Amino acid sequence: MSRLPGGGRIDRARPVRFTFNGTSYRGFAGDTLASALLANDVRVVGTSLTYARPRGIFSAGIEEPNAVVQIGQEPMLRATQVELVDGLDAIGLSGKGRVSAEPDTGHFDKVYAHCEVLVVGGGRAGLTAALAAGQSGDRVLLVDEQAELGGRLLSAGWDDWLSATISQLGSMPDVRLFTRSTAFGFYDQNLVLIAQRIADGGRLWQVRARQVVLATGAHERPLIFSNNDRPGVMLAGAARTYINRYGVAPGTRAVIFTNNDSTQAVPADLVRAGISVEAVVDVRAGEAIVDTRASSASPSGGGQGGGALHSVVIAPRTGDRPHREVECDLLCVSGGFNPAVHLFSQAQGRLRYDDGLACFVPDGSIPGVDVVGAASGDLGGRGQGAIMPYWVISGNGTDWSTHFVDLERDVTVADVRRATGAGMRSVEHVKRFTTIGTGSDQGKTAGINESAIVATQLGQPVGAVGVTTFRPPYVPVSFALMAGRNQGSLFDPIRTTSIHPWHVARGAVFENVGQWKRPWYYPRHDEDMDAAVLRECHAARENVAVMDASTLGKVEIKGPDALEFLNRMYTNAFDTLKVGFCRYGLMCKADGMVFDDGVVMHLGDDRWLATTTTGGAAAVLDWMEEWLQTEWPELRVHLTSVTDHWADVAVVGPRSREVVRTLFPQLALDPESFPFMAIREGETGGIPVRLHRITFWYGLALWEAVMAAGEPLGITPYGTQTMHVLRAEKGYIICGQETDGTVTPQDLGMGWIVSKKKAFVGQRSHRRSDTARSDRKQLVGLLPVDGDQLLPEGAQLVLQADRSSGVAMIGHVTSSYRSAALGRSFALAMVRSGRERFGSTIYAPLNGHVVAAVVTEPIFYDKESTRRDS
Repeated sequence: MSRLPGGGRIDRARPVRFTFNGTSYRGFAGDTLASALLANDVRVVGTSLTYARPRGIFSAGIEEPNAVVQIGQEPMLRATQVELVDGLDAIGLSGKGRVSAEPDTGHFDKVYAHCEVLVVGGGRAGLTAALAAGQSGDRVLLVDEQAELGGRLLSAGWDDWLSATISQLGSMPDVRLFTRSTAFGFYDQNLVLIAQRIADGGRLWQVRARQVVLATGAHERPLIFSNNDRPGVMLAGAARTYINRYGVAPGTRAVIFTNNDSTQAVPADLVRAGISVEAVVDVRAGEAIVDTRASSASPSGGGQGGGALHSVVIAPRTGDRPHREVECDLLCVSGGFNPAVHLFSQAQGRLRYDDGLACFVPDGSIPGVDVVGAASGDLGGRGQGAIMPYWVISGNGTDWSTHFVDLERDVTVADVRRATGAGMRSVEHVKRFTTIGTGSDQGKTAGINESAIVATQLGQPVGAVGVTTFRPPYVPVSFALMAGRNQGSLFDPIRTTSIHPWHVARGAVFENVGQWKRPWYYPRHDEDMDAAVLRECHAARENVAVMDASTLGKVEIKGPDALEFLNRMYTNAFDTLKVGFCRYGLMCKADGMVFDDGVVMHLGDDRWLATTTTGGAAAVLDWMEEWLQTEWPELRVHLTSVTDHWADVAVVGPRSREVVRTLFPQLALDPESFPFMAIREGETGGIPVRLHRITFWYGLALWEAVMAAGEPLGITPYGTQTMHVLRAEKGYIICGQETDGTVTPQDLGMGWIVSKKKAFVGQRSHRRSDTARSDRKQLVGLLPVDGDQLLPEGAQLVLQADRSSGVAMIGHVTSSYRSAALGRSFALAMVRSGRERFGSTIYAPLNGHVVAAVVTEPIFYDKESTRRDS
């Protein structure tokens, strides 16, 4: 055991049992998993990602690159941050984890908060800032990632000051202190996202602050030399933390390797812990460690120590003096400190390289943001003092494959040299080529070393090379935390129509359309989907069928300027649309591309109702409101979503008029009295109903009335899949299926709906030369030469059947179905210069074969609409 007989902040009266890699150990309350493993002489905690080299605990905080573990279902946790609890069962990971397929059983929530001052970091600088803000009467929120406040002071013997300051802050009514809380994202207008760890879950805080104080401290960085990754190589500050905070001796014989003054206090701490100091190697004194040797022995505890540090090789930086080898099992390294400027950079703060400090520091200020303490470049508290920038120590001068830059990603100096040798000059490109800084630790100990190595290779100053961009999140954040309570059935609202119980009772198979559960098809007996859809299509074409269309979006538009608003929003005009009639409308975005479509109904002098696609309802309302509120505030118009207010029942087929006549005997339903696109109002069974020569409205009672009226005729309910077939047979588009944000009305053959007499959103874009190109993709129909062959939706289309050489894609299939009316398969497609290819054959290369199809007009059924008007 390496537990010291006294000292530290652990509670020795509360022993804790835990398991690591199947072996049981004992620690104390207040330990982290890392400190408890060291106390139990577990030196190897895993193997590296690429080369499977043994790795040990390297740091004592959030920057840990080696000791990543899985606990329960959650992978990639840092052993240095996992608090020891009784019964903890951890498994060491080799640089990567796997997300569990099982549901997360933890409890997660989200909280929104506001304060005058948010202080990030609970060290000396952060506590001082919070105290000053609290004494001014401001609402203050202080957050720190550790289990207790104090930061580095927890290892520095400042107990009296720390206790008094925390007590004073705790007595202030408007000051809140959060531990186990990591600020991981800094966004516009001082919005900071904070991940708070709580028992059996977490809480996501979204805090908006007038002033943000960043007291995030600094991360110690290593020096790079051959075989610098062995278990037993540890940051010097981490060694002090394990001794002073956790009462653990991380070794028995130590060597210190440094280039700055921060290690001056390390020997005394080591000696006090009973660790002999074998050598202090300071590059400023002309010496450096050039290599390490591994132990071949496996210590007790399951053989976790194989390959651990046994000795170091020390050599003069210059001259011919001989190398010397010093035995040790602990190497304390310090290459200086990197201010934790991640959040400052996320807030769009600029950085500059400080030659005197050998690190990047904030350059200038940001309104509403203060950076204090070590994060600002004030490294006096870290004791860095004089520093000699010395990034990489060569071994034999030719082999750089064991000089590790990023321990989590297993990236070496050789990898960086390979990247620059390939012509890469940007540190961002080198990052992506080598994967430095892309691990879960985000390169906290590797980033500036990468910049320095690149600078050396390019012969440039470090400041000219810069650092990679700091992006959220600062630490890994679980999907469960981001989701909060929006999990399982609460992940997304499930919307059902008033007729939903009827569909369930009749065995409907449902599909998700947006948030709605829509009947997909109604299988009978042992029917599969194809058989059910063919039966439903046959009923709709030859008899009578009914569909629940209640999910269509519906927006009521009221006000004296409603007509003007509609004319501006839609491509076609509504000036001539009389009260009591409706008209199909098409809507474009500002770029002239098709956005949504639906039917617009004129219900009264200043009252209109517009339908939208099911999935586009919220987006269309948002689009309308944006223009109304920001571009045309002078228009006297009010918009109201009434999607949930009305149920829609579509009765279709040649005998549909008989069903409606049974329900509304008082209404004249002949084509002359009730023409296409007309609106009538009536009542059946006490239910007020608005009828259209397209659909009509109410709910479950009306649906049941329709089914009862149609029962003698064999009325058939049909689902969305049948609806898709029926509309495609008529060449009707579905926005989002035939369109993808790059399609104009003209591409769809719908130039007839684009007014040339009025202005509308997107009109100017239709005058661009690009939208007038004759080789744009255009909507066409496809008839496979083999009528039994069903083209897969999304299939790419080419002009040649020969696949021996590369061929250019000319389009793709957007919709494809089997048709009961046509007795064969058919498809819609977007094809380059499609209307010029009618009658020609094109091909769809699929896995193992090619399907030939004839290009046709996109209307396959009742082209003259004689059935509609009969």
